[in-house]
Amino acid sequence: MKKLVLILSLIFLGSAGFCEDKDYIQIYQDLEVPKLKYIHDIDPGEYYDQKNTAWSPYPLFRLISPLYFKTVTVEPGYYLLTPREKDGNWYMLFKEAGKVKYVIPIYEREIVPPTFYEDNLPKEKTTPSQKVHLKMMEWVGKHGKHSMREPIPKTFLELTDLDDNFVSLVIYWGDYRYYTLFRTVNF
Repeated sequence: MKKLVLILSLIFLGSAGFCEDKDYIQIYQDLEVPKLKYIHDIDPGEYYDQKNTAWSPYPLFRLISPLYFKTVTVEPGYYLLTPREKDGNWYMLFKEAGKVKYVIPIYEREIVPPTFYEDNLPKEKTTPSQKVHLKMMEWVGKHGKHSMREPIPKTFLELTDLDDNFVSLVIYWGDYRYYTLFRTVNF
């Protein structure tokens, strides 16, 4: 019984998103506007992330109203969100048409709970012919690993509206989740 209570409490604590007891106003004020620039606005790590996949491994984020981070205004549009580490700090790259358009600091990085994706992502529904095709591809993949594509990292996005015109954007990408803060109005 004690083990069950411990497991349930860990699941509850691990599945809690943005904690309400955090002082996000102070966190926002402590973050600095990144001075990180890329040559020709090209992310050099993108090649290594995509070389063994069939399509882009980054989550696509559709923004319909502007978000503000101090002096940076993220305009509405479609963006591929890419977390990157530079000099010990983490940044979220907003890419549009393959070019880095905005760089926003990540203030926290955590490990995703083990069952998060199974609990929150929809299950793939396949027809009988698709099941046969997938089984055949698995069999071919076992015998010809050089031609098999790696699976892309699982992704998930959470956008939480907070008090005082703040928004928390949490990006789940692979084994980690990345926290960013924005304002919905520019002061």
